[in-house]
Amino acid sequence: MTRNAVLDFLLTRRSRPAKLLSGPVPDRAGLEELLTAAARVPDHGKLAPWRFIVLERAALARLAGEAAAFAEKTGLAPEKAEKGIGQFDRSPLCVAVVASPVAHDKIPQIEQVLSAGGVCLSLVNAALASGWGGSWLTGWVALDQAFAAPAFGLAEGEFIAGLIHIGSYAGEVPDRPRPDLAALTTWVSA
Repeated sequence: MTRNAVLDFLLTRRSRPAKLLSGPVPDRAGLEELLTAAARVPDHGKLAPWRFIVLERAALARLAGEAAAFAEKTGLAPEKAEKGIGQFDRSPLCVAVVASPVAHDKIPQIEQVLSAGGVCLSLVNAALASGWGGSWLTGWVALDQAFAAPAFGLAEGEFIAGLIHIGSYAGEVPDRPRPDLAALTTWVSA
């Protein structure tokens, strides 16, 4: 019995540190292929309750400036401010995955939000499987609606599910401790 290459990939996949990603980045056709793969997630009702905002270098530089101004205006601690600003300042390419849940009488909002999370993981995995570095981040620049809504042009009820940073990465990624499955798994036989 041989193991499937896809399963081998999933069992050994490791995100690349976003702060260490650099250019080059996928071209538009290459990124569209990654986005197509990311969109193939469970989506009860075919609502596509998410959308993509592709942030290229100039947009990322603008967002870094906006984040710095917001951090200063709101008095964010310097270390916290830098984490958010640095996401934009250092990233060669970022895809903001926007969760856009809609009111639906049969499909609860939580299923739609989980679908957006599935898109985030699928986009990181598509990038990694294609030989790019990828990392899924959030932080205050994604979660603070006072910053994120105007910065990303979010509509009422939308929020950032993830900021997926994509680029080149040279070097080894050390593995990290993994969860103890025995402590997290309950087997039910009857």
